[in-house]
Amino acid sequence: MFGVVPKVLWERKFPADEQNRIALATNCLLVRGRGFTVLIETGLGDKWDARGRQMYAIERPPSIPDSLAALDVRPDEIDAVVLSHLHFDHAGGATRFLADRTAAPAFPNATLYVQAAELAHARKPNERDRASYHPADWEPYAAAGRLEALDGEEEIRPGVRALPLPGHNAGMQAVRIDSEGSTAFYFADALPTTAHVPLPWVMAYDLYPVELIENKRRLLADAVREGWLCVFEHDPDVPWGRLVDEPNGKRRVHVLPAGADAFP
Repeated sequence: MFGVVPKVLWERKFPADEQNRIALATNCLLVRGRGFTVLIETGLGDKWDARGRQMYAIERPPSIPDSLAALDVRPDEIDAVVLSHLHFDHAGGATRFLADRTAAPAFPNATLYVQAAELAHARKPNERDRASYHPADWEPYAAAGRLEALDGEEEIRPGVRALPLPGHNAGMQAVRIDSEGSTAFYFADALPTTAHVPLPWVMAYDLYPVELIENKRRLLADAVREGWLCVFEHDPDVPWGRLVDEPNGKRRVHVLPAGADAFP
């Protein structure tokens, strides 16, 4: 998760267990507006066998349906699912297994949005990242005519915009949400945790780290200047916060507690 950053540095922020694993989350985001309900990312999902659960130490916190139910939102009320990219830890919850072990959309009335370049790559991955893609996570939407491949920046719903953000891979997209003069930004794997705020802290999984660093430089400066609410998808402790520049030249995260009035 930290590339060439020495373990003696990153372990201060994310202590590893005896198998060198660290705790991570898959923080998904529900966006509700006038006449639409959008889900950004879907996490790992429940289509895992015992070996996969053991390998990744998958715990069972509240599922996406459980979390939606707590907000009185049914899966069939979701009309758009936006995936930053199609790796299994982002797309896995988009589908579910039926009794016969075939995969079906977990959100039957939703259109799934992903960049066309990412979809093309996911269908023909290379040796470096083939294990990250599980076609059962997205192909049921294509079969149902509910998969929309985007060609660059596009407004998904009023105030909800997908923007290409290459670096982690070539086809990843971020999501910007604008409402009443405020902005939230879902960085996905461009800024997976608060530990990745320093520009050189990128992942070994990132296929284009130099491009990613330049995109981080630009976007994080915008985030500070405009006071964005930044969403950290994989941080187990800080799902969102605002970035602040310190007098010493360092950048910190102003943490906003769950339930805070973070966004209109």
